[in-house]
Amino acid sequence: MTLQFASEASTWSCRAIVAQLDRHIIGQDKAKRAVAIALRNRWRRLRLPAAAAAEIVPNNIIMIGPTGVGKTEIARRLSQLAGLPFLKVEATKFTEKGYVGRDVDSMIRDLVEVGIALLRRRKEDELRADLEAAVEEKLIDLLFPPLAAGGEPEREQRWQRSREKIRQQIRERVLEESTVTITTSSQRVPLANIFTAAGEEMDASFADGLGSLFPKKTRESVMTVAQARKVLSDQELDRRLDQEQLAQQALELVEQGGIVFIDEIDKIASTGRGGHGPDVSREGVQRDLLPVVEGATVTTKHGPVRTDHILFIAAGAFHMSKPSDLIPELQGRFPIRVELDHLAEEHYLRILREPDSSLLKQYQALLAADGVTVGFTDAAVDRLAGIAMELNRRLENIGARRLQTIMAQLLDDLLFDAPENAGGPVTIDGDYVERRLAGLVRDEDLSRYIL
Repeated sequence: MTLQFASEASTWSCRAIVAQLDRHIIGQDKAKRAVAIALRNRWRRLRLPAAAAAEIVPNNIIMIGPTGVGKTEIARRLSQLAGLPFLKVEATKFTEKGYVGRDVDSMIRDLVEVGIALLRRRKEDELRADLEAAVEEKLIDLLFPPLAAGGEPEREQRWQRSREKIRQQIRERVLEESTVTITTSSQRVPLANIFTAAGEEMDASFADGLGSLFPKKTRESVMTVAQARKVLSDQELDRRLDQEQLAQQALELVEQGGIVFIDEIDKIASTGRGGHGPDVSREGVQRDLLPVVEGATVTTKHGPVRTDHILFIAAGAFHMSKPSDLIPELQGRFPIRVELDHLAEEHYLRILREPDSSLLKQYQALLAADGVTVGFTDAAVDRLAGIAMELNRRLENIGARRLQTIMAQLLDDLLFDAPENAGGPVTIDGDYVERRLAGLVRDEDLSRYIL
């Protein structure tokens, strides 16, 4: 299978990729440049002869910067733009092999499941028209059972006319609250987890064997037409998909295009105390990570996965440590280091105004659903950015996430009262912001609790 990028991503230059990221993320040009090159290199490698492509490994990236400056968002948006499997994990949730907890191989198994879900959604989009037609026929059969064979022609004509009326009502969503009874099935193999250690998966053949011992249980469920539509669509999609072929395609997609984002990697860096206490476990996790990042074969229930060409992007604030505190072997597997900039007041202004899904646009859309039209003056936006900057300087610096807490507090009354008290358009100006937030900002103890 040839690696398929979403939309027109395969034709994008590095500048075009950065331009796409600019629609969602403000600033951080160095980080955007690094991930754009990494994505373009994946496309370039796949255009080479197989022998040459096998020798080229991705340049993994470490992003260094405080919380709330866009590290996770850059990696997440990159994978969405390219339509590639993406998984975010916290480095702190892993433990050294032999200890209770998840081992590092589990992130590759989880990435395979993400890949399968991604391909399933693509197939669902391709078959959407056929699936909707099949579900429509099944709903009609459930609401108006088929006519017994050998009936009178006149009766068959009446029956056909009735079915067409129901078909029209289903298409117009008139019968969404009507109830139907459908048959669902589930695999009962809860005992499988007993035979595996914490965080590990059993061998696929062993799981299949247990599956044959515990056949699927079927039961009848009563639900509305609206609920049944999704269930029947999933059942029809399962019937049309070759699950084994889908899994093999997902394995190849993960191997050639998977992206793993390892957050909080600074929390597993040694603090220089020399092999005592928690440093031993931290170094153990690093050594377990090393072969996966370096290139290893991870066994999953769908088959083995080579990690040689998976792109790993690590991130951390590195307040109490520095990248050089990681073991040298792991440092060498992350050759690209990018330091993200702290956010200034101008960044907060742009974050509120410019992105396609900025906070202002999100809240305007939410309130518009209740018939409330909200507008923000320039003075209000300027004051919100100033408050975010001031609070991050005085309290913990949580970056752009501070804007979410401020906006929630600012619009609390509007969000609660709508739609009962929906009147004319509401304009949020500088005075409104001052009235709602000035007291909280001045009271440091209260702002620590609320903002």
